[in-house]
Amino acid sequence: MKKTIHANGKLLLSSEYFVLDGAKALALPCVFGQNLDINSIENDAQNISWKSFDLEEKCWFECSFDLKNKQISQTSDVAVSDNLVQIFEVLQALNPVFFEKKDSFEFETMLEFPRNWGLGSSSTLIYALAKWANVDAYQLLEKTMGGSGYDIACAGVNHPILFEKTAHQIYVEKVDFQPAFAEQLYFVFLGKKQNSREGIARYRARIDKNHVAINYFTQLTNDFLTAKNSKDFEKTILEHEQLIAQLLDLPRAKDLYFPDYQGEIKSLGAWGGDFVLATSEMSDTETKSYFKNKGFETVLKYNEMVIF
Repeated sequence: MKKTIHANGKLLLSSEYFVLDGAKALALPCVFGQNLDINSIENDAQNISWKSFDLEEKCWFECSFDLKNKQISQTSDVAVSDNLVQIFEVLQALNPVFFEKKDSFEFETMLEFPRNWGLGSSSTLIYALAKWANVDAYQLLEKTMGGSGYDIACAGVNHPILFEKTAHQIYVEKVDFQPAFAEQLYFVFLGKKQNSREGIARYRARIDKNHVAINYFTQLTNDFLTAKNSKDFEKTILEHEQLIAQLLDLPRAKDLYFPDYQGEIKSLGAWGGDFVLATSEMSDTETKSYFKNKGFETVLKYNEMVIF
């Protein structure tokens, strides 16, 4: 029997890093995601066969392993297959009844975005596997890859959300974030994919849990949500960017790549790579030309990226 599960990609608009310690964040599910196809085979072999395909439908990873003994019989990438085996170990621990039938399974994943875009190839996989095995996706994330969980929340919703993680609970609230100035918002791909774990490690090394900063970022999240015009929105971007830069001792993307840009630039997620959000009062053609002249070819409008 074949089953398909879809998961949305994600972008984090506010409270990057500080969302880990309770700051309220504004997160955006993306129209680009990942599909997971599962074909169950009734036998007693308990074998897992896995293939992952990129946007061009090329297989970039495949492996096979024994689900019972966790013995890998074939793999194209040892590190990836080791991570996959770990995920299945946690799945079995969270829902052992689900695996009692000892069936074998064939899995195929298909990305809807380039692998280097950083929209959540890992989080979409965690969400889809958790849904397949009837386990809590946040628990699966916590016991495998870690992180706040905002990306897991985005994977299963079709609207922007406010996300907040406390010591004992996760809050997800649907919000209307299609601002009147949405036509002036662009997502620009920097082509410098960041490792979220490394970014988190840097944050942990520099920042003790700071309730003043957490409350400040929560207020900035509310300011993003309630901005009535592009100028208010840009003011919040600047305040947010300057505070992150100061606290983490990191340069702003605007200072690094676009110092002469007339609008504002907002980093998204782990600083230094992946996508940034740009505001623009120029025409669509002029805006895209500016970034392409700087060497950044991938420029998407707000409604081309975000589910709202």
